[in-house]
Amino acid sequence: MREALFTTRITEMLGIRHPILCGGLGPAIADADYVAAVVNAGGMGFIVAAGFPDPDAFREQLTRCRLLTGGKGFGVNLYISRQAGGAQRLERHLQILIEAGVKCVETAGASPEPVLPMLRDAGVKVLHKVPAVRYAHTAARLGVDGVIVVGNDCGGHPGIYGISSMVQAAQATAELSLPIVIAGGIGTGRQLAASLAMGADAILMGSRMLVAKELAIHDAYKKQVVRGDGTESIVVKTGLKDHHRVLVNDSAKAVAALDASGSSEFEQYRAHVMGALATQAYRSGDSRQGMLDYGPAVVFADAIKPVESIFDEMIDDARNALTRLGQLTRQLKNDHD
Repeated sequence: MREALFTTRITEMLGIRHPILCGGLGPAIADADYVAAVVNAGGMGFIVAAGFPDPDAFREQLTRCRLLTGGKGFGVNLYISRQAGGAQRLERHLQILIEAGVKCVETAGASPEPVLPMLRDAGVKVLHKVPAVRYAHTAARLGVDGVIVVGNDCGGHPGIYGISSMVQAAQATAELSLPIVIAGGIGTGRQLAASLAMGADAILMGSRMLVAKELAIHDAYKKQVVRGDGTESIVVKTGLKDHHRVLVNDSAKAVAALDASGSSEFEQYRAHVMGALATQAYRSGDSRQGMLDYGPAVVFADAIKPVESIFDEMIDDARNALTRLGQLTRQLKNDHD
């Protein structure tokens, strides 16, 4: 377990050792065991509320995570949906997480404005995830505590603009004064150091963590990720303007064909994008079906390892990057003397 190397507004806000956050990855994957492993390794993880629609099951996950972390703070991912029934499910999750003493949420999807008063009154810190800096400005005006800016390299939903994480990091930190987390294509300590150097307060990883030992997916799929070189993803659902970067499989190819045909009717997509297909794939290890979030950062996922080992390697890598910068700076000084 590595000691703290960096202190940022995010590490201080969340009470964590390292400025490393781990995204939800998908329903029922980021459960109590995985999130607790992230927290115990010094980062912040988020139980995906949508993965536990049953209130009792969600409450049990929060209780288990509290037990596994020894009472340390952990997060919950809240997807704000515009679909029928979404508001009611969200309200139930809000009530349960507040009762459980959760102190941090990652909101995504639609605007967090409807949930902010309730979360603010309960003292819950809100990090809102956006796919472009233009949306981060709106979230900042609403009064969120920080924003997670996601670049085009992310597995999952990169938004419709296709802007890289490198550009977003430099733009966001120049234009916004609140804490910034950078996500998308990140899986090394060198990238962590670079993000902080550009003014960010933390990074968030998703695809890199698909090989975490504690993650609740089949080892056969984790081994497939280890074999991957980062070129196996495709952005689909462009016809719905709900861009989704996923593993190239039978479902993704079918959806890409619908996109190419100009289809914009969700019912034509439904059979290929149902969440149950992804859940089955993660549990069985058969990845031929389902929208499986998958980004090029899998190239850094070289083996199935405990979260703590992944974090330790990242911090060592970040320290080496700082050493190299120090050497370059000294060389520059010597050249001018």
